[in-house]
Amino acid sequence: MSIVYTEALTKIYGDASNPIYALNQVNLSIEEGEFVAVMGPSGSGKSTLLYLLGGLERPSSGTVCLRDADLSTLNDDALSQLRRTQLGFIFQFFNLIPVLTARENVAMPLILDGVPRSNALKRAEDALAKVGLAARGTHRPAELSGGEQQRVALARAMVVNPALILGDEPTGNLDSRTSDEVVQLLRQAADDWGRTIVLVTHDPRVAAYADRIVFLKDGQIVDENHLRGHGDAEQIREQLGKVTVH
Repeated sequence: MSIVYTEALTKIYGDASNPIYALNQVNLSIEEGEFVAVMGPSGSGKSTLLYLLGGLERPSSGTVCLRDADLSTLNDDALSQLRRTQLGFIFQFFNLIPVLTARENVAMPLILDGVPRSNALKRAEDALAKVGLAARGTHRPAELSGGEQQRVALARAMVVNPALILGDEPTGNLDSRTSDEVVQLLRQAADDWGRTIVLVTHDPRVAAYADRIVFLKDGQIVDENHLRGHGDAEQIREQLGKVTVH
């Protein structure tokens, strides 16, 4: 069953005399518990697709539906509530609040949604334990390594039990070993915790963990590769090269 899907999804920047199509008539369906990687050359529309799926931008035309809710019909307040309760975000630069502890950072989405602080902190502790940071909850971001900070960000994304976790190059600032650790946690989030993952990445090694790779070029889906979590990075690199060149 599709948890999120798009129909003729289009995003245009610029004015009518000089339209720039960031996305053009994209149809995409993602199943519950599926791990999808999105790849393509710079400017292909990867991040735009992610932001539209997450309700961070509105489409020029077409639809984005999350659990049958059409995001394009929601007002700003309804979109904000949906993002707090149905979506988790992981970004390249972690976006942790420096003055808060790891536990407080993870609890923040719950607190903003009205969950009592004590309950929110307990749920944050449980989320940190899932990502292997049970002993680091009282540390602030500056006291954590890059990989630990990204794991805090993943715990924060999961703490609301979201329908969908969206990642925009979440391993882009990490070394290879730490990248593997983070993406293995994402794989576990899909396999063991039933989370649906959509991940934008330029790294074939990261994409190889996905169930499916969607290749974008010039704002359109030009290819797909079904992996079931057992892809070969070299094969993906070769396929990405074909998408980029042709």
